[in-house]
Amino acid sequence: MKTKLFLPLIGALVFSQTLMAQFHVGFKGGANIVKIDGVSFKDEFKYGYHLGGFAEIGLGDKFQLQPEVLWNQVSTSLDSNYKHVYQNVFNSDQSTVKLNYLSIPLLLNYKLIGNFLVLQAGPQFGILLNQDKTLLQNGGDAFKKGDFSMVGGAQIRISAIRLTGRYIVGLNNINDIDNQDKWKSQGFQVSLGLAL
Repeated sequence: MKTKLFLPLIGALVFSQTLMAQFHVGFKGGANIVKIDGVSFKDEFKYGYHLGGFAEIGLGDKFQLQPEVLWNQVSTSLDSNYKHVYQNVFNSDQSTVKLNYLSIPLLLNYKLIGNFLVLQAGPQFGILLNQDKTLLQNGGDAFKKGDFSMVGGAQIRISAIRLTGRYIVGLNNINDIDNQDKWKSQGFQVSLGLAL
């Protein structure tokens, strides 16, 4: 009778150890180098930052699913064309805009060279948390509440350390004033993370 209980217990222990070996959580932070394309913005990249957490879920020997939750700060500079395009709603001489997003990338990882070099790709969903509303006289929103992007990049892993470089391109128009000028984000993200 004891043998019948002992074998399932050993099996469950081995299964849980295998599952835990393919599951990690961690935290990360780094720099955003982003620009917003559109007639109203300067054609230059500006620096921001990101902080958050991630999980790595094993899907066999070569693949992993990596969901993340990040606080992303995006900065951009207005061009002088902004006053001409939106002369009826422009309210100040402000030239810098900072946007804070809650970003949720859902990445598929492919282990290219063992567990050392990993390629990453997938969608990213962004929720605008706050913005500078002084751009509009009526206090309305200049930017849409959400952004949808595609992410591609690579990650170097040294033990529990994760060094990541990514390119992110926005796919939807984030201009919430009108359809006169399409605004899309693009940029690079460099981060350092630690898997626990």
